[in-house]
Amino acid sequence: MKISLQFLMTCFWILSCLNMDAQKKTDKVAQQLIDQCIEAHGGSNYEKLNVTFDFRQYKFSIKQHKKGYLYDRIYTDSLGNNLKDILNNGVYSHEQNGKIIPLSEKLKSRYREGVNSVAYFMLLPYKLRDKAVNSQYIGSIELDGQNYDKIKVWFDKEGGGQDHEDIFCFWIHQSRHTLDYLAYANGGPRFRKCTKREKTGGVIFQNYDNFQIMDKEIPSDQYDQAYKEGKYKLLSKIEQNNYKTK
Repeated sequence: MKISLQFLMTCFWILSCLNMDAQKKTDKVAQQLIDQCIEAHGGSNYEKLNVTFDFRQYKFSIKQHKKGYLYDRIYTDSLGNNLKDILNNGVYSHEQNGKIIPLSEKLKSRYREGVNSVAYFMLLPYKLRDKAVNSQYIGSIELDGQNYDKIKVWFDKEGGGQDHEDIFCFWIHQSRHTLDYLAYANGGPRFRKCTKREKTGGVIFQNYDNFQIMDKEIPSDQYDQAYKEGKYKLLSKIEQNNYKTK
């Protein structure tokens, strides 16, 4: 019995699609917890968000709308030049004193990620609805006397951003449904604890203590245990202020 090459290629394509669907299979428990968390933090208010805030030496702006998003940060360099990094639906540009300035690919990547990463963490948990997100419920744990559900998150390469290979973990309070802790491995083992919340424009924004986990070999979904055992050190404080909505 002869089997045509076209038939074999068709079978291979079907199996590949089935494998992709299996990898993208939605964990219904995780998705329900994420949806509850998004609702607790602002729900539909994220979709029309227009907010500015200060973070370190930068003035940030985040605008969400039906056609996408616009992020920018404004700052001044040591020579007194007014600089602006703009990320418009994934397209990056750099302004100096109001004029578009070309940059090397290395600087473009660095500045683009500097804008995108701040915006991403500010928009959590809403960003967990992105198409590239995969999530899995991995159990519950008590942290600082409170009960939490744990969600493991990883990303598709397409649409998953520069750190798409990283594995995140999120701890959602079982009664408040708030995102109180998060962890990731890229750039060093990091475990963040929410220290302050501020609501503006119907959306909750959070400050964090940013801890370094001392054991670099354990996966990010085990950072909570290292935190409970005191195997961490305070690396920095993630603090935003002067929120204004339009």
